[in-house]
Amino acid sequence: MGETGRVVGDDGNDRMWIRPDSVKVRPDNLKPGCRLPTLPGMRLLRSTDLALRVLMRLAVAGGTNPTTRDVAAAMDVPYTHAAKVVAELQHRGLLTARRGRGGGLALTEKGRGASVGGLVRAFEGEDDVVDCEGGSTTAPCPLRSDCRLRGALRRAQEAFFASLDPITVADIAADPTGPLLLGIPRIR
Repeated sequence: MGETGRVVGDDGNDRMWIRPDSVKVRPDNLKPGCRLPTLPGMRLLRSTDLALRVLMRLAVAGGTNPTTRDVAAAMDVPYTHAAKVVAELQHRGLLTARRGRGGGLALTEKGRGASVGGLVRAFEGEDDVVDCEGGSTTAPCPLRSDCRLRGALRRAQEAFFASLDPITVADIAADPTGPLLLGIPRIR
């Protein structure tokens, strides 16, 4: 498997690490000033999380068509954030949004059968987990030309997406989740 150990992160929390046998990087042979990233764990963007929850709620809505304001209130997010997510979901053909009396949001058949992996890819993007090239405020990593970490993290990210690919919105909104979704307050 590989070598294991414990390290204290920048945030003061104790973390465990596992290094595969194929990786020969040792702390004593790193270039001066090189700092490997401390990953806090995989997290979805708020917009990705909200998009999934909106679709799940609409999957069990029945004859009711909540408005974007209803969704924002139920999910306890700012209206502007919910409106952006709803607009993106509508643009992708996953829901319909009608204004006026009798309007509201409704899930489309495409939305009901949408892959969770595809949705997460669309909202998260498929950028690398680490920024090896640097940006306007950070320098490029000195290990970027010979580092195996970037490829390993890319494969892990793709495995994460692939594990979500066969799961649909209808699957994640099925019982026992469905009744819980119906019990979310403030949606008319």
